[in-house]
Amino acid sequence: MRFTSICSLILTCVCCVSATIFQNSQERITNYPNTVIDTVGYQFQKYSPDAPELSYKGRWDSKHLSWWSAPGLKFGFTGKQVAITFGLLTTDKTLIAYRIDGQDWQLTNVTTGATHLLVSPSTPGIDLTGPISPSTFEMRVTNWAYGVQIDSVYVTKGDKLIELPNFGRSIEIIGDSLSSGYSATLEGVSSYAYGLAAGLGDTEYSITAYPGICAFDKVCWGNRRGMFYQWWYTSDVSPRASEIYGDKPERWNFSKNAAPDIVVVNLGTNDANAANNVTSEGYVAQYTMLVQGVHAVWPKAQIILISLWNGFDAVGNTYAQGSAWKSEIYSIYEYFNSPSYLENPVLYDPVKNVTYNANEPSSPFVHYFNTTGIMQHNDIGPKWHPTDVGNIKLASHLIQYIKMKFNWILYSTGPEVYHQTLYWNDQDTY
Repeated sequence: MRFTSICSLILTCVCCVSATIFQNSQERITNYPNTVIDTVGYQFQKYSPDAPELSYKGRWDSKHLSWWSAPGLKFGFTGKQVAITFGLLTTDKTLIAYRIDGQDWQLTNVTTGATHLLVSPSTPGIDLTGPISPSTFEMRVTNWAYGVQIDSVYVTKGDKLIELPNFGRSIEIIGDSLSSGYSATLEGVSSYAYGLAAGLGDTEYSITAYPGICAFDKVCWGNRRGMFYQWWYTSDVSPRASEIYGDKPERWNFSKNAAPDIVVVNLGTNDANAANNVTSEGYVAQYTMLVQGVHAVWPKAQIILISLWNGFDAVGNTYAQGSAWKSEIYSIYEYFNSPSYLENPVLYDPVKNVTYNANEPSSPFVHYFNTTGIMQHNDIGPKWHPTDVGNIKLASHLIQYIKMKFNWILYSTGPEVYHQTLYWNDQDTY
């Protein structure tokens, strides 16, 4: 990507919240329903935010506040009403996507401190039964810079929430704006990272990605820390994280979510920009230690390193894909697959900030995914990031790569993944 002015762009985006979505420089007509209600007159059964029936997806802190890209909440329920009160630390007008069962996503803007009725007798599909049972509610925060706080959850009095088992496999994506959905139509839920995870079907996922962040631990585009540091913490590098936690973010408890079977890492585009002054040696060193840390936390996880496409340039009478850190990323892949490393693996301890020997052999666990040829120059938008189509193309190729490489079955058999990305011509005479 070309990040010439992304610093000012990112800072502008996070200074205020707008409910407006632009596509091709035109305002999209959204007409999202106002779901705010006054609970007076409703007969509700109330659940606290730490109720065991509630399953938080992605990274949420001890205040039940969401972080990073596309964090979610999921639970089963009986009856025909579900309402959520969003706490005072909720970013006002944050756009959330929510649905029941296998129905299409619905969208609404959240009001700080208000209660939203998200499921009612008029909700599409509420009277349908099977094959999903019990009825399931799922919510995802669309924007990478905003967050919601869960204060309480309600169902109709006499009905109940139901704890749902986790899916049997899990994936984690670690990245920057390319993975978080920056400039995609619905941001987090339009990203390739979300499309990959949700497109696999029946797969738990967490997207630890934030725009402008470097792999190297330094200030990049206003972000105070790099992923080498921030991945170990619950909150991201957003201004609201600084407002809430200052210099003392909560450590992430990796036992909160199931250990992923696959970890996808897509980092380095911001490091590659000359404005951030990251050296090749520094990039390779900290990227390598981050992978060593991931392996220490999740020793059974398979780790995929994604090559950077870094935009497209006009070359003579055609276009050509750029590259960044091409030899560096491949050298990291080679290092982890070298006999010397596999015979005596090195791990990373972030608390002591030291590497140490595992003292036992390891099977190969690092893989390389080459993005060359997947996207073309018109798959990159004016803000240097993949268009919705570009994100879908990358997600589709990664899904097939994982299917073939790790023999993963594709379980997604119908429910919508991407919302409002339907492109068609319904005119047969023109």
